[in-house]
Amino acid sequence: MPKKQDDVLSLNNSIPAYKAKKGEEYMNERQQKHFSEVLLAWKKSLMEGVDRTVDHMQDDASNFPDPNDRATQEEEFSLELRTRDRERKLIKKIDEALTSLDSDEYGYCEACGVEIGIKRLEARPTATMCIDCKTLEEIRERQNA
Repeated sequence: MPKKQDDVLSLNNSIPAYKAKKGEEYMNERQQKHFSEVLLAWKKSLMEGVDRTVDHMQDDASNFPDPNDRATQEEEFSLELRTRDRERKLIKKIDEALTSLDSDEYGYCEACGVEIGIKRLEARPTATMCIDCKTLEEIRERQNA
């Protein structure tokens, strides 16, 4: 039996998606608690990946006599470090989202001030713009590229 859209899990797949009650106020205490849990779990998961990378690179660092083996290992390490750099930037965005939660600014578009929406935040908990403002920003970026 296919799942309904409301049953989809949040990004980290361990916290069920938020189910809003009819008529409930936007970004109430329950919603803030939910997104705080989502963001913290996501950050924890990313941090565990960083720890695994460090362990992996320390364990696998070898001085291969064959230049091809050395090059392969260096390329693997380079790819892993680029991935971790992207995750580091994502952790920074997660921290910014947690800060905006603390200041009661989370869930509102930084460009126009309207509600970003629960479903958009479930899909992208670090979103800082409503879909309309983000779309306009992306159009402007493409025109300037």
